[in-house]
Amino acid sequence: MTDLPSSAKIVIIGGGIVGCSTALHLGRMGQTDVILLERGRLTSGSTWHAAGLVGQLRTSANITRLLGYSVDLYDRLEAETGQATGWKRNGGLRLACRPERMIEVKRQATTARSFGLDMHVISPKEAQDLWPLMQVDDVVGAAFLPTDGQASPSDISAALAKGARMAGVTIREGVAVTGIAVENGRVVAVETDQGRIACEKVVICAGQWARAVGRMAGVNVPLVSIQHQYVITERIAGVTPTLPTLRDPDRLTYWKEEVGGLVMGGYEPNPKLWDVDPPPSPFEFQLLQPDFDHFEPIMELALGRVPALAEAGIKQMINGPESFTPDGNFILGEAPEVKNVFVGAGFNAFGIASGGGAGMALAEWVATGAPPFDLWTVDIRRFGRNHHDLDWLRTRTMEAYGRHYTMAWPSEEPEAGRPLRRSPLYDRLQQAGACFGEKLGWERPNWFADRAAGEEPVDRYSFERPNWFAAVAREHKAAREGAVLFDQTSFAKFELVGRDAEAALTWICANDVAKPAGRIVYTQMLNARGGIEADVTVTRLASDRYLIVTGTGFATHDFHWIASNIPDGLDARLVDVTSAQAVLVLMGPLARAILETLTRDDISNAAFPFGRAKRLSVAGCPVLALRVTYVGELGWELHVPVEFAATLYDALHFAGGPYGLANAGYRAIETLRLEKGYRAWGAEIGPDHSPLVAGLGGFVKLKTAIPFLGRAALEAQAAAPLPRLLAGFSADPSVTLLGRETIYRDGERVGWLAGGGFGHTVGRALGYGYVRRPEGVDRDFVLSGRYELDVAGERVPAEAFLEPPYDPTGIRIRA
Repeated sequence: MTDLPSSAKIVIIGGGIVGCSTALHLGRMGQTDVILLERGRLTSGSTWHAAGLVGQLRTSANITRLLGYSVDLYDRLEAETGQATGWKRNGGLRLACRPERMIEVKRQATTARSFGLDMHVISPKEAQDLWPLMQVDDVVGAAFLPTDGQASPSDISAALAKGARMAGVTIREGVAVTGIAVENGRVVAVETDQGRIACEKVVICAGQWARAVGRMAGVNVPLVSIQHQYVITERIAGVTPTLPTLRDPDRLTYWKEEVGGLVMGGYEPNPKLWDVDPPPSPFEFQLLQPDFDHFEPIMELALGRVPALAEAGIKQMINGPESFTPDGNFILGEAPEVKNVFVGAGFNAFGIASGGGAGMALAEWVATGAPPFDLWTVDIRRFGRNHHDLDWLRTRTMEAYGRHYTMAWPSEEPEAGRPLRRSPLYDRLQQAGACFGEKLGWERPNWFADRAAGEEPVDRYSFERPNWFAAVAREHKAAREGAVLFDQTSFAKFELVGRDAEAALTWICANDVAKPAGRIVYTQMLNARGGIEADVTVTRLASDRYLIVTGTGFATHDFHWIASNIPDGLDARLVDVTSAQAVLVLMGPLARAILETLTRDDISNAAFPFGRAKRLSVAGCPVLALRVTYVGELGWELHVPVEFAATLYDALHFAGGPYGLANAGYRAIETLRLEKGYRAWGAEIGPDHSPLVAGLGGFVKLKTAIPFLGRAALEAQAAAPLPRLLAGFSADPSVTLLGRETIYRDGERVGWLAGGGFGHTVGRALGYGYVRRPEGVDRDFVLSGRYELDVAGERVPAEAFLEPPYDPTGIRIRA
């Protein structure tokens, strides 16, 4: 049937596994005025040639949860639909062939336990017992996850599609989308080669065509197509249907059983683009020409693991283009450019593993306007201005593909496509020994090398103390005892302007922003569930103007959140002013002494107290100075027009020379904020956590009668025992805490660390995580337990705390 309705509430574009899963879940939610359009036939794009491995563990708890949902769905899908899926839970095996990889595997096993997965660290012999065909002479150890598995991509998609039809969703094949109509920033219709469908919402699940489809609506979908190859062998003696899937990252390969033979593929360090833009359409059930010369190095590595491959007949060599993203994570959510356009695409060759859960999450997002839980790591709003250029996108995505099986080092920085966005101080900082990191395209100094002492501004990664440890300790000490200067020009900066700016922010912000001009308010912005969607400072500049400052990586997300939640009818407009202002942050006990030498304005504590903003003239530069801190010391954010930034930087260093003023970077900011107990959005706080469980209740206006977004949810949460509470943990200085270490209280698993690091002033390893208990958690419960942390499979003693370990008036925790 190709007859189309003239309207539908929701139109899904793309009939691969994610489109079919989204359709099924919308139908099961009672959303039956839904039509799925597929240009060719279902699965004919890239789903049909996927390898079909289903692994669950990721570094994010919620993405692991989402993949676990896929497994649970696939377990029951055949019974629910009557359609075979080819799904089996045969387990997943991951090898380690060098000591550093074994540390990574052990930390992955710890992460798995933190997230409730049963992952076992095993010996080479035990791994060989599970996979008898492989050689293990070079294997140091392995990890086995019994609940992983594999599926037939086409079959499982057919089952999802059948389930969607059973739930009342309409599916039409052979319908090409030719345009998407947008009016007043909102989608209104989908144009096809067979007619127009008026609609309220559009869901783009078009795989590697999603970028081209997104452009029809003015939406950017940052993905590119890369050639991905694997071979399918004839039957091999000893290959049984129960053979686990196998990942051998040191040999860049993966394996699974296929009708008595093997599928073997890999991730080349020098990938090849499918060098077309946009990809051709139609391109149904088609492959690219195999490139054995390019695949040969992978084949040689594979032969060393499974010698039987040398004698096996090759049934087929697949070269199928697949969509990959610049950070290796897939893309979900509402596009920030156009209301009610949603995207589920860019699955980086693990679309089968993600399909069930991604479809569930996307369906809920479409139906309710919000995801079921925090999905920031895959949210389309994590991208920014730098993700629009195709050449840059290809360069960064090729690097991400080539790193698929390389070591996942802590704090690892991308290298491709840099530098792109630079502060006006970039050259000065580089000359001063800056080792830069990158965030949303911005070059940011992570730490400064002392070249006179032989240090090089180059990261050398480690699971223990990396090469920048001593440099960060120096910067940390300077901030605590003298003064430091941070370049934080990359901060995202917005102005909300208009007659009703106060009314708009009063609704959006959890704290009270109805303050006189010159006041700064630290506040969260909450969702309807009371979860923290943004963590910002709001400065009132005038009766009709506010400055909002947030983290670099949250620029797109936070702008979209604020703009989307301004109540209808109010005179309030949000403007991005990030590029207009540089930000120099002067911090430390000697900060006032330095700044006083450069300004005639009174900056004494009496005249310029904490939480105030003033316009100053500093060394001839017009500066908006904000007295705030994220490191726990006296200091100011100095916002200055970009053309004055170099002058201000030079003047501060000249004046600060006698006081020992030092440059400092973002890694010192991290160690300083951990000691002071300051939260970071995307780590300790986010959409799943309310201010109450995060220990931020004092920044919420619950004691007033003022309505605000999320208030009802907070009031309900406050009336019952809290399900979890954020706590800090300190451990012996020899311990390396990176995040995701399992928290044990009196021997019982109660959570995991959201992040970790080292406190150079207190001399302890520090981390923060939520202590969880179904019956409820309070202060006494947290502080009364005996704690241990699982660090790479070893339990180490830890002390819990709720007050920050460092305060300028005294250190609460010492080594």
